[in-house]
Amino acid sequence: MRNPKRAEKIAFFFLFLATLLIVVPVGLIVVIIIQKGSPAINWQFLTDIPRQGMRAGGILPAIVGTVYLVLGAIIFALPIGVLSAVYLSEYAKDNFLTRIIKLAIINLAGVPSVVYGLFGLALFVVFFRFGASILSGSLTLGIMILPIIITTSREALESVPYSFREVSRSLGASKWQSISSIVLPNAISGILTGTILGLGRAAGETAPILFTVAAFYLPQLPSSIFHQAMALPYHLYVISTQVPNVDEKIRYGTALVLLALVLFMNLVAIIIRYKFRKKKKW
Repeated sequence: MRNPKRAEKIAFFFLFLATLLIVVPVGLIVVIIIQKGSPAINWQFLTDIPRQGMRAGGILPAIVGTVYLVLGAIIFALPIGVLSAVYLSEYAKDNFLTRIIKLAIINLAGVPSVVYGLFGLALFVVFFRFGASILSGSLTLGIMILPIIITTSREALESVPYSFREVSRSLGASKWQSISSIVLPNAISGILTGTILGLGRAAGETAPILFTVAAFYLPQLPSSIFHQAMALPYHLYVISTQVPNVDEKIRYGTALVLLALVLFMNLVAIIIRYKFRKKKKW
């Protein structure tokens, strides 16, 4: 007769092993980046412009450019993504067309980023004539993270018990009042989860900004959304492949700053999500 406790221990062992196979390599990468990049981190490195052909100085323009691009992408994608999710989960009828749209959104989340870069180049840079600019880059990144935000927001909305809607409607509230006052507040933590995922992807992508905004070198900060900007992912690519004789600690220091920036943005979003989750009634 099969021993259920033994089978459970075996299952837990393989689950633990699978977790180690994921966590250990990621942990080693982080440790190596910190070990090799921390000697480069100082006040000058964080607040100065690149000098001597990007072999010295700092990375301030790249940090500022990355923050501008990520904020622009979230400002564009979050409202559209949430409103699209509300329509698909609360208003759209469950028919063949709706199912095709939902499947298309899920598939768009897996499209390579270089395809979004070419799309942004054709639409925003050329067709709308925004040129290579922060606006073009932000809109391209926003479109790239839209499927993630729509999918996670829709799942968060659908996870809210239907009885909440019924009680609200029975008290005389309209459908939109029920959604805005009851459903959305209870789904906000799940929506912020999608925002966190979008933040991480927008901050770390190189291909979309390569076609739409990234500059090889700029000695000053951008002063308009129609200006080009440096960005940490592209800057890291440039100093690692295009500029010879760059000190190793500068490359790893740039990677460490990018990693810290993404973690900081995620931490802020997680704290906000935690505060909203504490207000949940279920």
